[in-house]
Amino acid sequence: MNSQDRRSFLQFLGRAGILAAAHPLLGNSLMSEDPIDKEFPIQGIQPQKQDEIILAQGLEYKVLVKWDDPISEKDRFGYNNDYLAYIPLDEKNSNEGLLWVNHEYLDTLFVSQYPRKADPKLKSADQFEKEMYAVGGSILHIKKKNEQWELVKDSIYNRRITGRTKITLLWDEPIAGKKEVMGTFGNCAGGVTPWGTILTCEENYQDYYGDYIYENGSKKHMASDFGWEAHLPDNSPEHYGWVVEVDLKTGKAHKLIALGRCAHECAKVHQAKDGRLVVYTGDDKNDEFIYKFISSKPGSLQEGTLYVANTEQGKWLSLDYKEQEILQKHFSSQTEVLIRVREAAKLVGATPQNRPEDIEIDPITGNVLITLTNNTPKGDYHGAILKIVEDHKDKLGLSFSSEIFLAGGTELGFACPDNMAFDPKGNLWFTSDMSGSMMNKPGPYQSFGNNGLFVFNPIKSEVIQVASAPMDAEFTGPYFSPDGKSLFLSVQHPGETSKSLEDLKSHWPDGGTAIPRSSVVVISGPAFESLMK
Repeated sequence: MNSQDRRSFLQFLGRAGILAAAHPLLGNSLMSEDPIDKEFPIQGIQPQKQDEIILAQGLEYKVLVKWDDPISEKDRFGYNNDYLAYIPLDEKNSNEGLLWVNHEYLDTLFVSQYPRKADPKLKSADQFEKEMYAVGGSILHIKKKNEQWELVKDSIYNRRITGRTKITLLWDEPIAGKKEVMGTFGNCAGGVTPWGTILTCEENYQDYYGDYIYENGSKKHMASDFGWEAHLPDNSPEHYGWVVEVDLKTGKAHKLIALGRCAHECAKVHQAKDGRLVVYTGDDKNDEFIYKFISSKPGSLQEGTLYVANTEQGKWLSLDYKEQEILQKHFSSQTEVLIRVREAAKLVGATPQNRPEDIEIDPITGNVLITLTNNTPKGDYHGAILKIVEDHKDKLGLSFSSEIFLAGGTELGFACPDNMAFDPKGNLWFTSDMSGSMMNKPGPYQSFGNNGLFVFNPIKSEVIQVASAPMDAEFTGPYFSPDGKSLFLSVQHPGETSKSLEDLKSHWPDGGTAIPRSSVVVISGPAFESLMK
């Protein structure tokens, strides 16, 4: 174990003072005289290169739903599922509820059968509509029956949110002339509000209608990868790149302008004792930033102040137009600051980060964990998990300390951490996001095999690989059922490096000669039963 990993372990041991009461499994182990002799109830697997989900002993999986499956009489499951959130319909019955599923992005080869390298402006209207329908999100009514989770196919709750769905903007002023806009896409990770709605984040929004580049007082349009602006030229790029709140029971949605516009990966919500909300988000791009929104009213996601992190100074810097003279020199209003929040963050002195992706709050310590996936231009191939310790216990303050919690690399056996989740016992789980173009090839990722699912074992200060994904795929959106005995997990973009429909790199999950389909699986088994005891 190298010195950095040993420091990370000792930092984790700092939880021991409160673990004994709050965390039965790990608390007693960490408080014992010789924690290294204790056994974690899940034994890891070695890196794999198979076109299948390989699981640790004592675990099994079932496909819950896959791309293009019918979910109602009129709707079908979307493409490239990502973030998941499960909300029980009844607080007294956790075995029936609504599952939200993000649909992050397209692969035209599979969705619209449009050649990837062809001019996107030339695709047909039918191909364009197929692409608009494939993105957004799905709301699924699911129920556990005979120890198996199933889709309730005739439920009134099953519905789709797509690139065509009308969504209002939660803001006092219009954005690019509109108070209601068309659709959501690029939906990566998200969060859950205290009142049970979900937050879904529009990440790489520029791929659909492009974006604007501001230089010397002028605004220039940058073309998109998918060419949607050729079909709907009036749709402004500024209508996308926001955090979207969705009511799962009604399907109604609105975009939260106060949280700023960027490639949001996630939106982790904390409710302070006075009812105000704190929302952490990361901008998933090289050298972008970590943000924190603090509402000015209890329960409000419309009014408040957005801050950006300077991790070198340990300060949250205000992005309030009225408070920052430098913002007044470069922008005309708070609305413009929020639309161009990346530029504003640089101006006030935020610290560039190595692709900040998911953010979770440790249920035991209250520390904020942030996955920094990688930054290859700067030589960071393996990434890390950053820990922020807020000086204000209720996270309403503007000062903090930060340090690396876990460093990716061969020492701990993982690279490119992405989505995270804590199980009901407080164990940290996370997935990896190595590029399909670089996996299993000579270079920095050769020894890691396919992407995987991992859990941190504090007993021996080790990272255990629990699952291996199919070829080219990554696991995303891990979300535990309330009892911790089921893990909902997305399997995204299997076979993404396939050159054509005749030369496929994956046939998961149907096998044979079938095309690969992104899917949601449910992992369960005796190993989880032991973990939850």
